Amino acid sequence: MPDKTHNPSIYQPTQPGLIFPELPAFESHAAERLHRKQRLVAACRAFAIEGFDYGFAGHLTVRDPERPELYWTNPMCVHFNQVRLSNLILADHKGKVVEGDYALNRAGFVLHAAVHEAHPDIVSMCHAHTVYGTAFAALGRALDPISQDAAAFFEDHVVIRKEAGQVAVEERAGLAVRDWFRGVKAAIHQNHGLLTASRHSIDAAAFWFIALERCCRQQLLVDASGHKPILVSPERSRYSREHVGSEYIGWLHFQPIYQHIAVSQPDLFG
Repeated sequence: MPDKTHNPSIYQPTQPGLIFPELPAFESHAAERLHRKQRLVAACRAFAIEGFDYGFAGHLTVRDPERPELYWTNPMCVHFNQVRLSNLILADHKGKVVEGDYALNRAGFVLHAAVHEAHPDIVSMCHAHTVYGTAFAALGRALDPISQDAAAFFEDHVVIRKEAGQVAVEERAGLAVRDWFRGVKAAIHQNHGLLTASRHSIDAAAFWFIALERCCRQQLLVDASGHKPILVSPERSRYSREHVGSEYIGWLHFQPIYQHIAVSQPDLFG
Protein backbone atom coordinates (compact mmCIF):
# COMPACT_ATOMS: atom_id res chain seq x y z
CA MET A 1 0.00 0.00 0.00
CA PRO A 2 1.25 3.53 -0.75
CA ASP A 3 2.00 5.97 2.03
CA LYS A 4 -1.32 7.77 2.29
CA THR A 5 -0.36 9.86 5.31
CA HIS A 6 2.10 12.26 3.74
CA ASN A 7 2.49 12.08 -0.01
CA PRO A 8 3.12 15.63 -1.30
CA SER A 9 3.73 14.32 -4.82
CA ILE A 10 3.73 16.99 -7.52
CA TYR A 11 1.69 19.51 -5.57
CA GLN A 12 4.33 21.10 -3.38
CA PRO A 13 5.92 24.17 -5.00
CA THR A 14 9.47 23.85 -6.29
CA GLN A 15 10.19 27.58 -6.00
CA PRO A 16 11.16 28.77 -2.51
CA GLY A 17 9.39 31.72 -0.93
CA LEU A 18 5.93 31.10 -2.40
CA ILE A 19 2.85 31.03 -0.19
CA PHE A 20 1.69 27.44 0.25
CA PRO A 21 -0.07 25.56 3.10
CA GLU A 22 2.30 23.86 5.49
CA LEU A 23 1.51 20.90 7.68
CA PRO A 24 1.17 22.14 11.26
CA ALA A 25 3.66 21.43 14.02
CA PHE A 26 2.68 21.69 17.69
CA GLU A 27 4.62 22.57 20.80
CA SER A 28 2.06 21.11 23.19
CA HIS A 29 -0.97 18.87 23.43
CA ALA A 30 -3.05 21.93 24.21
CA ALA A 31 -2.06 23.60 20.95
CA GLU A 32 -2.79 20.47 18.94
CA ARG A 33 -6.11 19.99 20.73
CA LEU A 34 -7.22 23.52 19.86
CA HIS A 35 -6.18 22.99 16.26
CA ARG A 36 -8.13 19.73 15.97
CA LYS A 37 -11.22 21.26 17.58
CA GLN A 38 -11.11 24.28 15.25
CA ARG A 39 -10.87 22.00 12.22
CA LEU A 40 -13.67 19.80 13.55
CA VAL A 41 -15.97 22.81 13.86
CA ALA A 42 -14.99 24.00 10.38
CA ALA A 43 -15.72 20.53 9.01
CA CYS A 44 -19.21 20.69 10.54
CA ARG A 45 -19.74 24.10 8.95
CA ALA A 46 -18.51 22.73 5.61
CA PHE A 47 -21.06 19.92 5.89
CA ALA A 48 -23.75 22.57 6.45
CA ILE A 49 -22.65 24.43 3.32
CA GLU A 50 -22.81 21.17 1.36
CA GLY A 51 -26.33 20.49 2.64
CA PHE A 52 -25.36 17.33 4.51
CA ASP A 53 -27.68 18.09 7.43
CA TYR A 54 -30.64 15.78 8.10
CA GLY A 55 -32.27 16.55 11.42
CA PHE A 56 -29.89 15.40 14.14
CA ALA A 57 -28.28 12.71 11.96
CA GLY A 58 -24.59 12.94 11.14
CA HIS A 59 -21.50 12.90 13.29
CA LEU A 60 -17.85 13.82 12.99
CA THR A 61 -15.15 12.74 15.43
CA VAL A 62 -11.48 13.42 16.06
CA ARG A 63 -9.24 11.93 18.74
CA ASP A 64 -7.89 14.01 21.56
CA PRO A 65 -4.09 14.20 21.06
CA GLU A 66 -3.26 13.79 24.74
CA ARG A 67 -5.96 11.26 25.65
CA PRO A 68 -6.40 9.15 22.50
CA GLU A 69 -9.05 7.00 24.18
CA LEU A 70 -11.33 10.05 24.05
CA TYR A 71 -12.74 11.82 21.02
CA TRP A 72 -14.24 15.21 20.27
CA THR A 73 -17.53 15.26 18.40
CA ASN A 74 -20.40 17.52 17.42
CA PRO A 75 -23.22 17.84 19.98
CA MET A 76 -26.54 16.02 19.66
CA CYS A 77 -29.42 17.96 18.05
CA VAL A 78 -27.31 20.97 17.10
CA HIS A 79 -27.33 21.92 13.40
CA PHE A 80 -23.98 21.64 11.66
CA ASN A 81 -24.12 25.39 11.04
CA GLN A 82 -24.45 26.07 14.78
CA VAL A 83 -21.56 23.92 15.95
CA ARG A 84 -18.79 25.97 17.53
CA LEU A 85 -15.81 25.47 19.81
CA SER A 86 -17.84 26.08 22.94
CA ASN A 87 -20.42 23.36 22.33
CA LEU A 88 -18.19 20.49 21.21
CA ILE A 89 -18.26 17.48 23.51
CA LEU A 90 -15.55 15.03 24.52
CA ALA A 91 -16.62 11.39 24.98
CA ASP A 92 -15.07 8.06 25.81
CA HIS A 93 -15.57 4.76 24.00
CA LYS A 94 -18.36 3.79 26.38
CA GLY A 95 -20.44 6.79 25.36
CA LYS A 96 -19.87 8.84 28.51
CA VAL A 97 -19.53 12.59 28.00
CA VAL A 98 -16.32 13.67 29.75
CA GLU A 99 -16.46 17.35 28.78
CA GLY A 100 -19.30 19.46 27.44
CA ASP A 101 -22.93 20.26 28.17
CA TYR A 102 -24.70 18.43 25.36
CA ALA A 103 -25.80 14.84 24.93
CA LEU A 104 -23.98 12.36 22.70
CA ASN A 105 -25.52 11.01 19.51
CA ARG A 106 -25.96 7.30 20.24
CA ALA A 107 -25.51 6.33 16.58
CA GLY A 108 -22.31 8.35 16.45
CA PHE A 109 -21.03 6.53 19.51
CA VAL A 110 -21.87 3.06 18.21
CA LEU A 111 -20.22 3.44 14.81
CA HIS A 112 -17.35 5.79 15.54
CA ALA A 113 -16.34 4.37 18.92
CA ALA A 114 -16.16 0.85 17.51
CA VAL A 115 -13.90 1.93 14.65
CA HIS A 116 -11.74 4.24 16.80
CA GLU A 117 -11.28 1.54 19.43
CA ALA A 118 -10.40 -1.17 16.91
CA HIS A 119 -8.05 1.06 14.92
CA PRO A 120 -5.84 3.23 17.13
CA ASP A 121 -4.26 4.71 14.01
CA ILE A 122 -7.53 6.28 12.87
CA VAL A 123 -7.58 9.91 13.99
CA SER A 124 -10.91 11.03 12.60
CA MET A 125 -14.19 9.79 11.11
CA CYS A 126 -17.13 11.37 9.31
CA HIS A 127 -20.66 10.20 8.59
CA ALA A 128 -23.80 11.99 7.46
CA HIS A 129 -27.10 11.02 5.87
CA THR A 130 -26.56 12.57 2.47
CA VAL A 131 -28.86 12.41 -0.55
CA TYR A 132 -26.58 10.96 -3.21
CA GLY A 133 -24.43 8.82 -0.95
CA THR A 134 -27.48 7.20 0.61
CA ALA A 135 -29.05 6.65 -2.80
CA PHE A 136 -25.89 5.09 -4.19
CA ALA A 137 -25.46 2.96 -1.07
CA ALA A 138 -28.83 1.33 -1.83
CA LEU A 139 -27.21 -0.27 -4.88
CA GLY A 140 -24.73 -2.19 -2.75
CA ARG A 141 -21.86 -1.63 -5.18
CA ALA A 142 -18.50 0.09 -5.28
CA LEU A 143 -17.70 3.22 -7.25
CA ASP A 144 -16.45 2.76 -10.78
CA PRO A 145 -13.29 4.66 -11.79
CA ILE A 146 -15.16 6.94 -14.20
CA SER A 147 -12.94 9.98 -13.54
CA GLN A 148 -9.81 11.18 -11.81
CA ASP A 149 -12.00 12.15 -8.86
CA ALA A 150 -13.47 8.66 -8.57
CA ALA A 151 -10.05 7.07 -9.12
CA ALA A 152 -8.94 8.69 -5.85
CA PHE A 153 -11.07 6.00 -4.19
CA PHE A 154 -9.90 3.13 -6.41
CA GLU A 155 -9.07 0.12 -4.20
CA ASP A 156 -9.33 2.51 -1.26
CA HIS A 157 -12.98 2.05 -0.32
CA VAL A 158 -15.18 -0.89 0.59
CA VAL A 159 -18.85 -1.81 0.42
CA ILE A 160 -20.24 -2.99 3.76
CA ARG A 161 -23.27 -5.23 3.37
CA LYS A 162 -23.38 -6.64 6.90
CA GLU A 163 -26.17 -5.12 9.03
CA ALA A 164 -27.34 -3.23 5.93
CA GLY A 165 -30.20 -0.90 6.70
CA GLN A 166 -30.17 -1.52 10.45
CA VAL A 167 -30.67 1.49 12.67
CA ALA A 168 -27.20 2.21 14.05
CA VAL A 169 -28.03 2.32 17.73
CA GLU A 170 -27.29 -1.33 18.44
CA GLU A 171 -23.73 -2.14 19.49
CA ARG A 172 -23.52 -4.90 16.90
CA ALA A 173 -23.95 -2.29 14.14
CA GLY A 174 -20.67 -0.74 15.19
CA LEU A 175 -18.98 -4.11 15.38
CA ALA A 176 -20.17 -4.89 11.85
CA VAL A 177 -18.49 -1.75 10.52
CA ARG A 178 -15.22 -1.58 12.43
CA ASP A 179 -13.30 -4.41 10.76
CA TRP A 180 -13.86 -3.03 7.29
CA PHE A 181 -11.67 0.01 7.87
CA ARG A 182 -8.33 -1.76 7.64
CA GLY A 183 -6.19 0.20 5.19
CA VAL A 184 -8.98 2.14 3.47
CA LYS A 185 -10.25 5.68 3.82
CA ALA A 186 -13.91 5.21 2.93
CA ALA A 187 -16.84 2.84 3.13
CA ILE A 188 -20.22 2.64 1.43
CA HIS A 189 -22.59 1.05 3.95
CA GLN A 190 -25.39 -0.59 2.01
CA ASN A 191 -28.83 0.95 2.68
CA HIS A 192 -27.23 3.40 5.11
CA GLY A 193 -24.74 5.80 3.58
CA LEU A 194 -21.13 6.91 3.51
CA LEU A 195 -18.32 6.86 6.06
CA THR A 196 -14.78 8.17 5.79
CA ALA A 197 -11.80 7.78 8.09
CA SER A 198 -8.41 9.41 8.27
CA ARG A 199 -5.19 8.39 9.92
CA HIS A 200 -3.94 11.93 9.42
CA SER A 201 -6.50 14.61 10.32
CA ILE A 202 -10.11 15.69 10.52
CA ASP A 203 -9.27 17.83 7.50
CA ALA A 204 -8.65 14.77 5.33
CA ALA A 205 -11.62 12.80 6.67
CA ALA A 206 -13.97 15.72 6.00
CA PHE A 207 -12.70 16.45 2.51
CA TRP A 208 -12.82 12.81 1.43
CA PHE A 209 -16.40 12.61 2.67
CA ILE A 210 -17.32 15.65 0.57
CA ALA A 211 -15.47 14.11 -2.38
CA LEU A 212 -17.13 10.70 -1.94
CA GLU A 213 -20.61 12.24 -1.92
CA ARG A 214 -19.72 14.12 -5.10
CA CYS A 215 -18.46 10.94 -6.76
CA CYS A 216 -21.67 9.11 -5.84
CA ARG A 217 -23.64 11.90 -7.49
CA GLN A 218 -21.51 11.69 -10.63
CA GLN A 219 -21.91 7.90 -10.75
CA LEU A 220 -25.70 8.18 -10.46
CA LEU A 221 -25.77 10.77 -13.26
CA VAL A 222 -23.71 8.50 -15.52
CA ASP A 223 -25.92 5.52 -14.70
CA ALA A 224 -29.03 7.58 -15.45
CA SER A 225 -27.71 8.43 -18.92
CA GLY A 226 -28.25 4.85 -19.99
CA HIS A 227 -24.82 4.69 -21.58
CA LYS A 228 -21.93 2.51 -20.44
CA PRO A 229 -19.10 4.77 -19.26
CA ILE A 230 -15.50 4.45 -20.37
CA LEU A 231 -13.57 3.52 -17.26
CA VAL A 232 -10.11 4.63 -16.26
CA SER A 233 -7.81 1.62 -16.45
CA PRO A 234 -6.69 -0.03 -13.20
CA GLU A 235 -3.10 1.11 -13.77
CA ARG A 236 -4.07 4.73 -14.35
CA SER A 237 -6.58 4.58 -11.49
CA ARG A 238 -3.86 3.46 -9.09
CA TYR A 239 -1.57 6.22 -10.33
CA SER A 240 -4.32 8.80 -9.77
CA ARG A 241 -5.10 7.42 -6.32
CA GLU A 242 -1.47 7.67 -5.28
CA HIS A 243 -1.17 11.25 -6.53
CA VAL A 244 -4.60 12.73 -5.79
CA GLY A 245 -6.04 10.32 -3.22
CA SER A 246 -3.58 10.45 -0.34
CA GLU A 247 -4.19 11.68 3.18
CA TYR A 248 -1.94 14.64 2.45
CA ILE A 249 -3.93 15.65 -0.63
CA GLY A 250 -7.16 15.35 1.34
CA TRP A 251 -5.66 17.63 3.99
CA LEU A 252 -4.49 20.05 1.29
CA HIS A 253 -7.91 20.16 -0.38
CA PHE A 254 -9.50 21.13 2.94
CA GLN A 255 -7.27 24.16 3.51
CA PRO A 256 -9.12 26.59 1.18
CA ILE A 257 -12.41 25.33 2.68
CA TYR A 258 -11.12 26.08 6.17
CA GLN A 259 -9.82 29.53 5.22
CA HIS A 260 -13.12 30.48 3.59
CA ILE A 261 -15.15 29.37 6.62
CA ALA A 262 -12.78 30.95 9.15
CA VAL A 263 -13.13 34.34 7.41
CA SER A 264 -16.83 34.17 6.55
CA GLN A 265 -18.04 32.51 9.78
CA PRO A 266 -15.82 33.77 12.63
CA ASP A 267 -18.46 32.79 15.21
CA LEU A 268 -17.22 29.20 14.91
CA PHE A 269 -14.40 30.13 17.31
CA GLY A 270 -16.88 31.20 19.99
